[in-house]
Amino acid sequence: GYHADRWKKLLVPYSSPTKAYFDTSDQDPFCMYNYLLDITTWNKSIRRGFIKVKITDYAGNTVESQMNSEASTFQQYKRVKILTGFHRDIEKIAKISLTFSTKTLIGPKYKLRILQMKLKSLNNPKR
Repeated sequence: GYHADRWKKLLVPYSSPTKAYFDTSDQDPFCMYNYLLDITTWNKSIRRGFIKVKITDYAGNTVESQMNSEASTFQQYKRVKILTGFHRDIEKIAKISLTFSTKTLIGPKYKLRILQMKLKSLNNPKR
């Protein structure tokens, strides 16, 4: 991969819009399809962990995001925005599934109760 700060001097002089990716894939065509996940939770106690997103289209095709490398903190009625990426794009989403993990092998399992959720495509903002 290439670090974005190394390309800044090359990209800034162009007056036309330039397409850039937050992350790249290890599979051809090497681009990621980025989404912004906006979650409001209603757990009374604070939860800290990782979210994995799975989206499915009406034909049953499924794509799953990578687990974020940095844990998010979820508090009651506080919005959390998470950048998530997929190796393939799904145009018409029929189902969204979330998996919450604390990545600990021992200790109690926690649920994350979601009050509101929005998933917005950054590659295709009109969706």
